[in-house]
Amino acid sequence: MKETKTVSGHPEARAAMHEMMAAFEAFKGANDARLDEIEKKASADALLEEKVARIDQAVAQAQARMDRALSESRRPILSGSGLGAEPPAVVAAPEAKAAWDGYMKSGASHGLELKAGLSSASNSAGYVVPPETERAIERRLMAGSPMREIATVRTVGSGVFRKPVSTAGLQAGWVAETAARPETDPATLALLEFSSADLYACPAATQSLLDDALIDLDEWLAAEVEDAFAAQETAAFVSGDGVNKPKGFLAYDTATEGTQTWGQIGTVASGAAGGFASASPVDRLIDLIYAPKAQYRPNGRFVMNRRTVSAVRKFKDADGNYVWSPATRPGETASLLGYPVTEIETMPDVAANSLSIAFGDFARGYLIVDRAGVRVLRDPYSAKPYVLFYTTKRVGGGVQNFDAIKLMKFAAS
Repeated sequence: MKETKTVSGHPEARAAMHEMMAAFEAFKGANDARLDEIEKKASADALLEEKVARIDQAVAQAQARMDRALSESRRPILSGSGLGAEPPAVVAAPEAKAAWDGYMKSGASHGLELKAGLSSASNSAGYVVPPETERAIERRLMAGSPMREIATVRTVGSGVFRKPVSTAGLQAGWVAETAARPETDPATLALLEFSSADLYACPAATQSLLDDALIDLDEWLAAEVEDAFAAQETAAFVSGDGVNKPKGFLAYDTATEGTQTWGQIGTVASGAAGGFASASPVDRLIDLIYAPKAQYRPNGRFVMNRRTVSAVRKFKDADGNYVWSPATRPGETASLLGYPVTEIETMPDVAANSLSIAFGDFARGYLIVDRAGVRVLRDPYSAKPYVLFYTTKRVGGGVQNFDAIKLMKFAAS
């Protein structure tokens, strides 16, 4: 009988959650004392400031441990590894698996194309991995990449994915029952193109590891490339320039909310140059929440890095309640003004004119495009005695709905 992992039952996640909630209660007490002192003396004692910063760091560390534990619990383990995970949706034939293992262990490529159905695009591009290996890499990336968790991910069979979008909807009107029906203007369409670029990693193994019968080579390869792929992808999805990489949502043109045109992302000013407004900073966060239209708010979320989270964690609303709340159950995320917060370290720090906070429905706003097929080239020569596995996948991405994502610009106006 297969063992089923549940996120809510993960002991490390539960322990980190309880630690975080306790630390946040201590943080609120220390920060309240700091605010009282500022109100009375116009400044807080340095020791008290240090105490608040130390507790805030403890909250952030507990949140990171809980996120890491949850990410580990969501990572798939391939069938046959003995850990009882669900098998992938697509499984290669036994002869395909045997041919692939032979290539991984000894470099024997005979039969890969005929028996395994695996093809090589050129003499140097390597061989396409079996479906279960590709599926494991994709699922691990889904668990390890914060942008893949919140954006729409589509697998395509070509190098460029083209998506027609309506920039101005169909016109409609009211008429009497027997009145003439004047022709309405058609919808205005734009064609968005999402090009795939090569993302590569080159994990190394010893021959003794490859010969070990207890090692699941598919699982090993998926685990080795996961962190490298996830880090590069996340940085590109946030701020990539679109040249040989996806185009990040921060790389598009911006304009003050209400003045932007199609192809630009609207911004809301923080109220101060390079920081939050000194008076009522929460009001600007509320302005950011209500910048998208109503249909994008139900699935809206904040995106920022941990240093920006540390700043907003100190904010209170007009009733004196903290606007940031920790997760109350494993599997949930912290929230800000009732909306979930996704921490992405590649988001910029707060600085003059920085775009450090994003809000919106990222599933409708950002599209990640995976080109089907992951290729591996075995190289036992370049780093002897190690065997290198040059692993390549093609991925693209970009904004697909400019109305669904809004940014906070740290400027006075």
